This record gives sequence, C-alpha cells and structure tokens, in this order.
Amino acid sequence: MPHIIAEPCIGTKDHSCVDVCPVDCIHPTKNAADHAGALQLYIDPDTCIDCGLCVDECPVQAIFPKDDLPAEWHKYIEINAKWFKKDG
Repeated sequence: MPHIIAEPCIGTKDHSCVDVCPVDCIHPTKNAADHAGALQLYIDPDTCIDCGLCVDECPVQAIFPKDDLPAEWHKYIEINAKWFKKDG
C-alpha cells in the first residue's frame, strides 16, 4: 500500500520527506525542471515501498498510508498516480 501526499502539501513542497525516502519515489525534487510548476510533491505509487519514513518528516502532516487517508482527501490517490503518468 503506497503512501499518499494530500492537500496540506499544496504550496509548501517541503523536501524533508524527499531526503529520507530510500527509494526516491517522492517528486519533483528541488532541481527538477517541473518543480516550479508543481503545486505539491507526489509519491509514485509504483515505487513506494510503504516504509513510512516520510510520514514523520512532513512538517505539515500531508503524508498518509493510503488506507488512513482522510475521506475528504481521497481524490489525492488519483492525483498522485496521475502526476507520474503525465508524460505517458
């Protein structure tokens, strides 16, 4: 079960979660060409290993295990997945 980044990340894009991710599944990184245009950070559901290291690092508490995502933010499951499919 992947983790999901939800609404509290919009406009924040703090990279503490990126720094602790052992599989590099949180994007865009600070140096990525698409960083400035991204509204938030996203977790690749196909790469996430569900380690949970990112959860405690997020200063705005925007990261949740998919099954624990508050109901009002369920749309972020698809938002995260779509971001990684935007080029394909």
